[in-house]
Amino acid sequence: MPEQSQHKILIIDDDRAVCASISLMLKKRHYEAQSIFHPSEVIDKIERFQPHLILLDMNFTINTSGKQGLTLLKTIREKYPDLLVILMTGWATVQLAVEGMKIGAKDFIAKPWENKHLLASIKSILDLYSTDLSDKIDSNSEIGEMPKMIGSDPAFLQVLNMAQQVAATEASVLIMGESGTGKELLAETIHQLSHRKDKPFVKVNLGGISSSLFESEMFGHKKGAFTDAYDDREGRFSVADGGTIFLDEIGELPLQNQVKLLRVLQEKTFEVLGSSKSQRSDFRVVSATNKNLASLVASGAFREDLFYRVNLITIELPSLQNRSSDIPQMAQHFAQQVCHVYQKKAPYISSETLNWLSKQSYPGNIRELKNQVERTLLLNFNEKEISITHFKKTKLMGSNPETRIKIPEVGSISLAELEISMIKKALNFHNHNISKTARSLGISRSALYRRLDKHNIPYEPSI
Repeated sequence: MPEQSQHKILIIDDDRAVCASISLMLKKRHYEAQSIFHPSEVIDKIERFQPHLILLDMNFTINTSGKQGLTLLKTIREKYPDLLVILMTGWATVQLAVEGMKIGAKDFIAKPWENKHLLASIKSILDLYSTDLSDKIDSNSEIGEMPKMIGSDPAFLQVLNMAQQVAATEASVLIMGESGTGKELLAETIHQLSHRKDKPFVKVNLGGISSSLFESEMFGHKKGAFTDAYDDREGRFSVADGGTIFLDEIGELPLQNQVKLLRVLQEKTFEVLGSSKSQRSDFRVVSATNKNLASLVASGAFREDLFYRVNLITIELPSLQNRSSDIPQMAQHFAQQVCHVYQKKAPYISSETLNWLSKQSYPGNIRELKNQVERTLLLNFNEKEISITHFKKTKLMGSNPETRIKIPEVGSISLAELEISMIKKALNFHNHNISKTARSLGISRSALYRRLDKHNIPYEPSI
């Protein structure tokens, strides 16, 4: 039998059936739950019961505008600023629930609620806030398994510790940081450290989905739902059932699609295009952006209710400039990766060279450092030692417009001609090694063979 929970939950709702239903559900999960039906009883009940968390309905029978719930929330927060509150609201009063989040409520649940969703919200908030999350972060504590995340800078270790704490909950997470700081890797780390790790991790670049295809991509469609819908398509939210959906570049999502996203995040249900039947999906949401969402909310470019829905917890990744002590470790890691891919012996990189790298500027953050290390090694595989001179030379080549890859003007070359040119250059660069050529072009060996045959490109099989 599970250990008895020490958490007390107070339900405030004028609907006795709602109170009875939620109370029974909570007691089965070993919470201690009590209910009250009138706002006038709240303060006295809090004094006597000493709850850890309150489930507060926004509407009471004497007033259905939701403002009475907001007034009651203000009273509770003024007298008990540390008391955790989750608002329960109908869709029509979601905007008032957002006002409640500003006052200090930790989450809002739409009615009619799903038990699993409500329980997940309660557990996440109790886990995160019963003890202040910042008090749980210790830069000297064990991080555990952090896939692909490299670094020992104190600020970065604090981020990883927070990720580890948050991963064990169902809380929605917003990852903020400049482009190239590793937001996607951190999202995957959170997924891998969660109880959902054996379920799908679905990545969605919201900035790369056109408005017209948003519903089809996210919710799926049935055959014949629209022109060119020749087959059924499973949407991203359906694929993410049981797992985590990573909404990258959420700040790029157009306003008309933000409300569609909000509804599925709020209700955990959606309708496949071409079907009138609602489909339910159990997913955890992690979002990322390099934009200031609060500023976008202020300017009207991002919905305030969606903003509060995706950022129960916000984690900000530091730029590479603010964790320069990690650059030598990263550079050596990227060098080993390149050598492993191309089956080359890793050249020696002196501490002097690594120190020089750590003092350079990287506007593109980790992505730029990785690119520079890879480019330098690719051009100097025959060297036993990679020096500052080698890095300076490749950095200069990368910044010189004359040495960059030139993209042909539109109309000056066909797509087939461009493909032939790139395949020939890759073949020559890799001495006609098919595996390496295919890998560098981002395609499989069989796909490369098909293109060689299609374009009648001669090649000399490597021995």
